[in-house]
Amino acid sequence: MRPTVSFATLDQSVDFHNILTPEELAARLKVPKSWIFEKTRSRCLDPIPHYRIGRYVRFNWTRIVEWLATTEEGDAKRPSLS
Repeated sequence: MRPTVSFATLDQSVDFHNILTPEELAARLKVPKSWIFEKTRSRCLDPIPHYRIGRYVRFNWTRIVEWLATTEEGDAKRPSLS
């Protein structure tokens, strides 16, 4: 289930200067844009935090940084395959 975005809530909790397009996020993370879109799919096990605004996808840089930190911690807890 996709979270709904309330613009009344956004005005108070989101710094609109930190909202990124998929292209901008891919450039900041130095990954292909296709990887960004794959991480927004509903079938993804660890989806990247994002907002869907109609057909557009946007990202809050602050939430991405938090997501990366928790993903890194999760990776450290996983056993090695070797």
